[in-house]
Amino acid sequence: MGLRLNDQTNPALPNSLPGSQIMIFCRSAIVCCIFLSLASQDSSADPKIDLGDVAEKHVMVPMRDGVRLSVYLYFPKGDGPWPVLMEQRYANARATRTRQQFAELASHGYVVALQNYRGAQESEGTWVGYRALGWGELKDGYDTVEWLAKQSWSTGKVGTFGSSQAGYAQNFLAITQPPHLVCQYMIDTGLSLFHEGYRIGGATRPERFKGMDRVCRDPKHNRALLAEWFRHPTFDDYWADEDCSLHFDKMNVPCFTVGSWYDFMCQGSTKSFVGRQHHGGKNSRGKQQLYIGPWLHGRFNKVNKVGDLVYPANAGFDMASHMVKWFDHYLKGADNKVNRDPAVRYYVMGAVGEPDAPGNEWRSADDWPVASTKTSYFLHRAGKLSTRKPQGESATTTFLADPLHPAEIPGRSFPGARDARAVEEQSEVRTFTTDVLPAPVEWTGQVHAELFVSSTAKDTDFIVRVSDVYPDGRSILIIDYVRRARYRDGFEKEVMMQAGKVYKVAFEVGRLSQIFNRGHRIRVTVTSTGAPFYEPNPNTGEPLTIEFPKNSVVAENTLHLNSKHASRIIAPLMDGKK
Repeated sequence: MGLRLNDQTNPALPNSLPGSQIMIFCRSAIVCCIFLSLASQDSSADPKIDLGDVAEKHVMVPMRDGVRLSVYLYFPKGDGPWPVLMEQRYANARATRTRQQFAELASHGYVVALQNYRGAQESEGTWVGYRALGWGELKDGYDTVEWLAKQSWSTGKVGTFGSSQAGYAQNFLAITQPPHLVCQYMIDTGLSLFHEGYRIGGATRPERFKGMDRVCRDPKHNRALLAEWFRHPTFDDYWADEDCSLHFDKMNVPCFTVGSWYDFMCQGSTKSFVGRQHHGGKNSRGKQQLYIGPWLHGRFNKVNKVGDLVYPANAGFDMASHMVKWFDHYLKGADNKVNRDPAVRYYVMGAVGEPDAPGNEWRSADDWPVASTKTSYFLHRAGKLSTRKPQGESATTTFLADPLHPAEIPGRSFPGARDARAVEEQSEVRTFTTDVLPAPVEWTGQVHAELFVSSTAKDTDFIVRVSDVYPDGRSILIIDYVRRARYRDGFEKEVMMQAGKVYKVAFEVGRLSQIFNRGHRIRVTVTSTGAPFYEPNPNTGEPLTIEFPKNSVVAENTLHLNSKHASRIIAPLMDGKK
């Protein structure tokens, strides 16, 4: 029977939100304590399900401060001892599918432990998000790993796994260096909650995170945490305590990291690999592997059907089987040579449904990123996109950012691999498109935007998207990102705009490996609103708040497209072909 685990598609925190009156916001010392008796339950309140030969047990594991965290354990048939696999999450651990999938993983000869964060679900304590997982006074991940390693049914070797929220947790855990942590397996992971989670490009997401009320034992804890976040509007010491990228030197275990091209958190996956591979401890450097495919954010959704597209069958990844192989090598000593696979494997996306289209193939590399040529694609008047710099001195285009009547980007998760024309055709959205390509063009690496803008408002947002336009007109979205203008000079300070003055707003748009086929066109889209996917900026320049203010303003934003202020994107062109 093939191994499958729970498909957790949540990013750093969940997508679904409670209703809102405003439509635009609708989405938005454990080692020395092992002698203590542990609370154990038979989960009698849960429905009885067939877990085969696997036994399920619930324990409340005490942390160094005495708070007990909920852990569900799955034991394979036999007497053991066995290696242990652990996942940490805030999400529900009791869904029937989750229990079945963790039991199946256990059947491969592992004790599997599923823990909920402090203050979430059945775990005691105050909900503080990820702040109790890392290198502070509380080290819940460290304490749990060491408790698992000391049990009579454990070999003392622990590996961790999981995606998104459970990916973040693994980066936090690695920094604390539990002596019995041997290896990790991260999917669609993150490093910094300020940069990749609670905010995106500086844009706040209060409506989204109000939804965390439902995972907390006490919803008031979530609202208190939200208030705490908003007392720290810039990247300061508070946020540095949740930035794992500052501590790669303390990460010291082999890790297999999976990234997805149609996922803004691909930045976390690639940066985690690079940081651990080059700046980690001696047991980390040179022992990392990165695997990036044409997928959306999630765990076991790594198949060839993605959004509107059906890639060749080679785009699928049997991640579950590979994960067992990875753990068998590092935790059981299996000589399966998984550690000898290429350091980097990535899928080069191409056109689908077009015979003989280039791309749609796997490549390997010794490192990431691969070599490319930074190439400017300039935004021109009349919606043109070209490698030729504008010659005129005055070309601009202006659009509104109305927070009460925003442009719409539908959905609660990134709509990648789907036709974006419904967004592009809205009145306050601007598109810039190349001529029909006479030959294929490959971009592999990181795409940057460099916009020259002015506004009537003190603060506003800028959203940039890149899509592949097919001959039939479909505009298939690949990447997008946002930058809040007050953070254009860095996230360490807020600098407001003066009306009419031209500013450069430069930021990363995303990562990709895409061959735009002959006969296709490349499109860049620019706008300032995109609700409910992006929660709108009030545009006032005042301190950002949890509740949307009543004094929001409409901004007239001007994008400059001329020789003096040449807005552009910078693409990672391969082989010098344009």
